[in-house]
Amino acid sequence: MLITILSIVILIFSVIVHEVSHGYMADVLGDPTARLQGRLTLNPLKHIDPVGSIVVPIMTYLLTSFSFGWAKPVIYNPYNLKNKRWGEFLIALAGPASNIIIAFIFGTIIRFTFDGSMTPFIYISMYIVIINITLAVFNLIPLPPLDGSKLLFSVLPQQYGRVRMTLEAYSPFFVMIALLIVWQFVYPVIPFILRIFTGF
Repeated sequence: MLITILSIVILIFSVIVHEVSHGYMADVLGDPTARLQGRLTLNPLKHIDPVGSIVVPIMTYLLTSFSFGWAKPVIYNPYNLKNKRWGEFLIALAGPASNIIIAFIFGTIIRFTFDGSMTPFIYISMYIVIINITLAVFNLIPLPPLDGSKLLFSVLPQQYGRVRMTLEAYSPFFVMIALLIVWQFVYPVIPFILRIFTGF
């Protein structure tokens, strides 16, 4: 039970940092929507999605022994962005980048403090690294509504806008595809990144 709670707490704060990073980047680029909505905060009450932040993490942990979930998406207005060409790309990239940075920081701490004994601090740090790497990698899958699809369409010509709208209408379906089909091919990259960050 303690491991379940620990995993879910780490997941919740990791997805919150992910969403805050989207909002902060949008704010830097000229759109204050997230700030005006009070979303540029680490206060969980501002970000928790009852299904994605509580129900799904518990269910996925019980089914797979690993928690997965999401926070309420941060909304931004693309018309307010100073850089119309690369604004969406940078905002989409900010979320996964924040998770990679967290994983790198705690991975580096593990690399230089691990003395062969699995202390509570090392144990928690490993969970933080694994969960954040997983969030970053999963969100980079180029299927709607994941960040990877936003990165992809932001670099494609504008004539693909109609295709994008059609695909995004089926976002829940694509999330299931990402989880049940694509993920099994993407997952092997996580241990590789874990070794780079932690040394083992």
